[in-house]
Amino acid sequence: MQPRAETEATTRAFCAAVSSARAEPLAATASRLDHWILVEYRGRWLRDVLGGSLLSRELKNHLRAQLAELPHSRLLFVKQPERRARGGRRVFVGRSRPGEERLVRLDVEHQEDLREIDLAGALATDSAVGTAIEGPLLVVCTHGKRDPCCALNGRPLYDALRHATDRDRVWQSTHVGGDRFAGNVVVLPHGLYYGRVTPEDVDGLLAALTAETVDLGRYRGRSAYPFPAQAAEQAIREAEGLVGLDDLALLRSERVGDDAWRVRYRSADGRTYEADVSASLADEPTHLTCGSAEPQLARRYEATALRAVSR
Repeated sequence: MQPRAETEATTRAFCAAVSSARAEPLAATASRLDHWILVEYRGRWLRDVLGGSLLSRELKNHLRAQLAELPHSRLLFVKQPERRARGGRRVFVGRSRPGEERLVRLDVEHQEDLREIDLAGALATDSAVGTAIEGPLLVVCTHGKRDPCCALNGRPLYDALRHATDRDRVWQSTHVGGDRFAGNVVVLPHGLYYGRVTPEDVDGLLAALTAETVDLGRYRGRSAYPFPAQAAEQAIREAEGLVGLDDLALLRSERVGDDAWRVRYRSADGRTYEADVSASLADEPTHLTCGSAEPQLARRYEATALRAVSR
């Protein structure tokens, strides 16, 4: 007999559908990350991505050690089903800090070859490891073992992106964070998170990327910024119409209370903006993932005041 909690999880509404119906804000929900290691893995993606894989113990330990060398880092398994019969494996290493963005591609014959490669070192500008490439690389979460919403919403989105742009730049991936905001897309190397993206949104998203602008309607935030800075960035962009990717640069984010921050950004033309940001809990509890046992109050970050400090 299935445990009661597991039975309830399989019969209740999908978490992404509930989040969308409640119009849960997307802003300030991007995972806090500076570095990325993407490894093409064609086996089954279990919930425990690395531990549950068939990679050797030595390679698993090497990947963990590489992640430890890179602060705020995440390992993603990626795949393109169309490459299943091809030889070799592809690997990407990325850095998302503003002004320091870098994306490097490596091709290896066998995955075990990665044991001999300094992936963290590949991000150095003078590194001879791999080939530096210009973005964008579009990573679509389709990790159904983590949450069924990611597969349900992510796979059609992946197909739509593949048909609309350069296929080499679109990859399925394991968990990127924020299952209830599926379909989720991360744009590398800049670490731009987009949520609730549907196949119908693809043309608009791609047009924004081509123009080097931010599609604010689906924007979850920039991974290099903490949550309060993400909330301030969204609010300033919306209020001032600053949609260019490099229109704002974070100057500082400081805590001024238990759940309060003051955040400053500078615009490309030298203006300075300041935002007061507060954190609070949602009014109504919800299941944050399809597999969560109990509903919880989601934590939200909101800009409560905006000021132009200098113009």
